[in-house]
Amino acid sequence: MSTLAAPQGTGVIDQMPTMMPELLMIVAAYLVGSLSSAILICRLMGLSDPRCEGSGNPGATNVLRIGGKLPAVLTLVGDFVKGVLPVLASHWVGFGSLVVGLVMLAAVLGHLYPVFFRLQGGKGVATGLGVLIGMSPLVGGLTVATWLVMAGVFRISSLAALTAALLSPIYAWGFGLPVELVVAALLVALLQFWRHRHNLGRLLRGEEPRIGKS
Repeated sequence: MSTLAAPQGTGVIDQMPTMMPELLMIVAAYLVGSLSSAILICRLMGLSDPRCEGSGNPGATNVLRIGGKLPAVLTLVGDFVKGVLPVLASHWVGFGSLVVGLVMLAAVLGHLYPVFFRLQGGKGVATGLGVLIGMSPLVGGLTVATWLVMAGVFRISSLAALTAALLSPIYAWGFGLPVELVVAALLVALLQFWRHRHNLGRLLRGEEPRIGKS
């Protein structure tokens, strides 16, 4: 008499072992994003906590107000690197577009809501540019160029950031990137708009300060 073989499991629990590398990469991206460059650099250089001075935002623009150009540049580089590295690592390992997009979001969310600093993070501009460069050097490069042009012409950091964020998913779509990456770029842009909501109000009222001024 023949016996029926027991059906193999196909549920989520059975798939967990094969999903572990992807989950670990996403968690690692969030933890790396949670390393606040502004707070760490200000501590190392003996400056005030950027969450308690200036605009209260732990980002490069506020560090520029508090400590000048050198700590601001170091903050900018640190925030950029922690965005680009996890995404590049995801490409290098060979993960698909969905996982790469989730890694992008995790790195930016880590910066916005860092687990190491009571979820008090920055606005995600440099880290957002970093994940876009990691996603696609062409799309990221165009987004950086957009920021530089807008900042150079109008001298308003938030306006440059919001314009670049708005155009980044359009660039991704225009260059034919997978839909998962286009959606990831769009979600990163929406997160930046949310974090800049007070800046947006000041922009509409003509009250937003220019770069290098309080």
